[in-house]
Amino acid sequence: MRLTALILALFPMAALAVGDDDDTAPTPSETTKTCADGLIWDIATQSCMTAEQSTNDDGARLKDVRELAYEGHYQAALDVLDTLENPQSPLALTYYGFAHRKAGRTTLGMFYYQTALAADPDNLLARSYMGQGYVVSGDIARAQVQLTEIRMRGGRDSWAEAALVQAIAAGQGYSH
Repeated sequence: MRLTALILALFPMAALAVGDDDDTAPTPSETTKTCADGLIWDIATQSCMTAEQSTNDDGARLKDVRELAYEGHYQAALDVLDTLENPQSPLALTYYGFAHRKAGRTTLGMFYYQTALAADPDNLLARSYMGQGYVVSGDIARAQVQLTEIRMRGGRDSWAEAALVQAIAAGQGYSH
């Protein structure tokens, strides 16, 4: 717990980043710097195109999803998720949950987190985001359950723990 407290004291914005155990904001790419809304940067063609037309693999698409969600473009993130070859991966399900929850569809977001956790009970990111959703809805007890699960599953001193600790302490979730 001391490392988590130190992280929050030194880097209070660390808990705001969208990502697995990455406490930094995504580096803006051509997707958000150059492309119009609804388009992503295609690596092979070096041009903006729809996610359906893009030749990017799931890894590159998930980076776009993270970047779009960080910028608050939740529907655009969902549109990219819909083009994944493996939309049932635990990370994709987690991002579906995050984007839906942040877009105001909390029940649907929680469903996706639960589905992600059914696929991988050790998905600390899903647990942290789910806990933050509980905080926003005022259910601190359920948020604490997710915090305990994060710690029991090896997530002490992780971004997932720090983000949820900060959300519980503040009594609110974050926009990222």
